[in-house]
Amino acid sequence: MSIQNKLNRLKKHMVNPVSTPPVQSKQPLEDSSGNRIDHADYWEKFGASAYFFEEDYCIIRKVEYPLDTKWGRYRFSDVLDAVSKWQDIDAEHPLHARDLEASDLLFFDTETTGLSGGAGNTIFMLGMSQIKGDHVLVHQFFLPGPGSEVALYHYFLNHVKELRNLVTYNGKSFDWPQVKTRHTLIRDFVPSLPEFGHFDLLHGARRLWKDTLPAVKLSVVEKEILGVNRIHDTPGYLAPMLYFQYCNEGDPSLLEGVFQHNEWDVLSLITLYTHMSGIVTGNGFRTEKETYESARWFEALNEQEQAMSLYNEVLETGNSHTSQSKKSLAALNKKCNEIEISVQYWLELLEEDHLDEEPAVELSKHFEHIQKDYDKALHFAVMAYSRWKGKKRLTKRKEEQEKQRFLKRIERLEQRVIQYS
Repeated sequence: MSIQNKLNRLKKHMVNPVSTPPVQSKQPLEDSSGNRIDHADYWEKFGASAYFFEEDYCIIRKVEYPLDTKWGRYRFSDVLDAVSKWQDIDAEHPLHARDLEASDLLFFDTETTGLSGGAGNTIFMLGMSQIKGDHVLVHQFFLPGPGSEVALYHYFLNHVKELRNLVTYNGKSFDWPQVKTRHTLIRDFVPSLPEFGHFDLLHGARRLWKDTLPAVKLSVVEKEILGVNRIHDTPGYLAPMLYFQYCNEGDPSLLEGVFQHNEWDVLSLITLYTHMSGIVTGNGFRTEKETYESARWFEALNEQEQAMSLYNEVLETGNSHTSQSKKSLAALNKKCNEIEISVQYWLELLEEDHLDEEPAVELSKHFEHIQKDYDKALHFAVMAYSRWKGKKRLTKRKEEQEKQRFLKRIERLEQRVIQYS
């Protein structure tokens, strides 16, 4: 069965994310001498144009969507508010759009001939979307043949030379390193790579949803989180095969689905950044789990004030993550020398969970080293050991090491009690 037939079978299982057709640009496909490129009639109907450079060319396609177009749960215009809300957050964060406008964000994705890195992997499509006044502009740069990379990157790099911030999905590990690799091979003929900020939304997706989604692929996040369901979408894994088939047969219609897939990817990045920003900044709906994971994210960034605020929000409104939040609040308050608050949390945790030994360990340390109350320190050390014994360990070696630590603390405290009694 051909690839095209496989695609036709997949189409009936998918749903369209938008009902309003976008506006496509139509431009000439001939050089300065009036010579039209191969398949010019097809490319013209497809809304594409050609960019010529040193007797070669690449294909350029532009598509416009009105800013009020709804994409899943959001309209594209919602990203304006998301960026604005970041300006009120006085904390460091990997998604912080500090001093940026929504139009400064370039949502970027590539299509390549394989998933591995290195010089043997070619990027055959660069796709991006950007807020432009009252619309979203999707801009795609296509490699019509393996020998046309200079024209492709000459146009692309001139177009993005004022780039301030890239937004990708796994772009830090894959897409942009691939661009850098291809650029290295032709850097004497094209502009330099720009300097810019970079938001990689895959890292945020892992933090927020790795425990609640079956996978954090963009297609899964789109469907389960953003409410974006695609119809007639070409699966990404087929893109390399379709490109090779195009190179062999010279039929550009094979690539329509690849263009559409890439277009939808860069549009979904707008919605995903909007949604993620709303979760982290608290300016959108978020589940208890998302609030808790946002707190952990800020804590990992050493933004203690933001983290504590979010953990307290979990305590006020949540259920399933209150114990973890109390643990984190106890640890953060200990760092801030608010030890009495930490003690209160540890005591509450002992009452709420009769299997967790960690609060008892912390209380034992507190009464031994801070209060010098060795009777209480011994009491909590014995409690911690008793709770620990009721748990199974992964390895005997680790179990023995932990056991010796408990016994050593108990023995030391017993001697202190005798000494000071």
